[in-house]
This record gives sequence, C-alpha cells and structure tokens, in this order.
Amino acid sequence: MTDDLVPRPSWRFVLSRPAHFIAFGFGAGLIPVAPGTFGTLLALPLYWLFQPEVAPPEFLLVIVLLFGLGVWACEMTGRALGVHDHGGIVWDETVAFLLVLFFTPAAPVWQAAAFALFRLFDILKPPPIRHYDRTLKSGFGAMFDDLIAALYTLIIIAVARMILEG
Repeated sequence: MTDDLVPRPSWRFVLSRPAHFIAFGFGAGLIPVAPGTFGTLLALPLYWLFQPEVAPPEFLLVIVLLFGLGVWACEMTGRALGVHDHGGIVWDETVAFLLVLFFTPAAPVWQAAAFALFRLFDILKPPPIRHYDRTLKSGFGAMFDDLIAALYTLIIIAVARMILEG
C-alpha cells in the first residue's frame, strides 16, 4: 500500500500511541507539505538543546538510543498505517540529521549546507539508499535508509572541509 491509498493521519492518530507521536516527530509529520523537511528541521532544536549539555560520547549514545526508539516507533506506526515508511513518519530524518549535526561544524553555513545535502540525498535516494528503502520493509528499514543519506552528507561535508580549510 502507498501513502496515496492511506487516509491522511490526524492528530488523533498521532496522539493515540506513544509510537505514533514519536514516529511523526511530535506532530511535524502531519505538516501537509514536505513533512520530511520539517522532520529534518526538528533535529536542529534537539541538537541545540542536547549538544551543550552532553559530552560527545554520551551524545552519540543518545543518537544510538534514539535510533533504536525510532526502529520501534516506525515499525509500530508503519504497521498501524499499512505503509512501512509513510511520508508522515519523520523520526528517521530527525535522528539521521542529529547524527549529521554532531559531525558538522556549528557554523550556520556548514549546518545549512549539511541540511541541503541531507535533504537532497533523502529525496533522490541514490544507490544504495533506494535499494534499502524498497527492500527493508520494517522500522529498521525506515530508519536505515536515512542513515545512509546521513553518511553521504557527512562524506561531502568532510571533503568540502578538506578543500576549504586545507
């Protein structure tokens, strides 16, 4: 089943179970236009909240825990909707972009570039992202393809930094 065949989820659906609330990025996934972009943007205030308060090893542990939470939440929500990675499920973008922000310089220009690159990879789904998006029909699959988009983003950011910063 595709997103087009599933009734548009409502606040009632999102608030009916903790898994739905998490998977829909606290409601960001209900935004009718570009919910994945808003799910990605959700990572920014979360990053700004955690980053100054949490040491780097603990921050990475938080990301791992949020990934695991996302596997569960996306699995439960995908089952409830009948679509493994419904467009309103945005926790995958949020967690993957948190990882990107962790390794990206804090300067707004770097974070904006990382945002644009991550969205580009998430939308275009170059190999092997599209493969995993199509074959891993589970909460893990919903989370994993965005992890690869994050990896691609971080590679481009690292290369750009090497070129620009010498």
